[in-house]
Amino acid sequence: MSKETQNSPRILGLVPARGGSKGIPKKNLFPIMAKPLLQYTFEAAKESGVLNNILISSEDDEILHFAQLHGIDTRYRRPQTLATDQASTADVVLDVLTWLEQMGELPDVLVLLQPTSPLRSAEDINRAVQRFMELGVDSMVSVHKMVEHPFKSMHMKEDGSWQYLARPGQKAHRRQDYDGNFFTVNGAFYIVKPSWFLKHKAFVVEGETALFEMSSIAGIDVDELVDVFKVEAYLKMLAK
Repeated sequence: MSKETQNSPRILGLVPARGGSKGIPKKNLFPIMAKPLLQYTFEAAKESGVLNNILISSEDDEILHFAQLHGIDTRYRRPQTLATDQASTADVVLDVLTWLEQMGELPDVLVLLQPTSPLRSAEDINRAVQRFMELGVDSMVSVHKMVEHPFKSMHMKEDGSWQYLARPGQKAHRRQDYDGNFFTVNGAFYIVKPSWFLKHKAFVVEGETALFEMSSIAGIDVDELVDVFKVEAYLKMLAK
């Protein structure tokens, strides 16, 4: 972790990791290449060199113990009411910020690192934080270019009717006519100033949030077993 100087901003890494999961049981501790999913984020965060502290938000004893073994700050314990499927990430962060304020430890910058992005590297975190500081913005989110052609993406309603998400200005829908400037939020990280977040109670606000582009593989989100297979295949390829 970086050494804090008198005038440097206090940058906190926050890892939200509840015990439950729908797609993969105990997902945050699920082994990927014999390493628990959480460990990838812990290692990247610590190696990034830009975080003054790394705090975990969890209600799960096993996860908290695992985090403590890896030198992660476990002083905060997430309330059970915020450990359900209905609780939003924004609600979780609001509770953490309230706790930090009570402790007199509210940071200047918060970097949310979801453990479901194991291929997000220390370099990714470092570059994003540096870019955030250079731009002087209040909010930044990681994105990657859409894999699916946006002109062929549709939204279907319950009655079966549908509409295009983006309407092309021409009849041709060829991939070579697609300019590639459509992006999707991948959840690898969100960077915000706490004062801005407390005002908006959101990470992304159109017209205010800056975008940080990553590769689609670095931003892969582990939600189901098929995602685990993709990550393992990529890591095996790198190991050759």
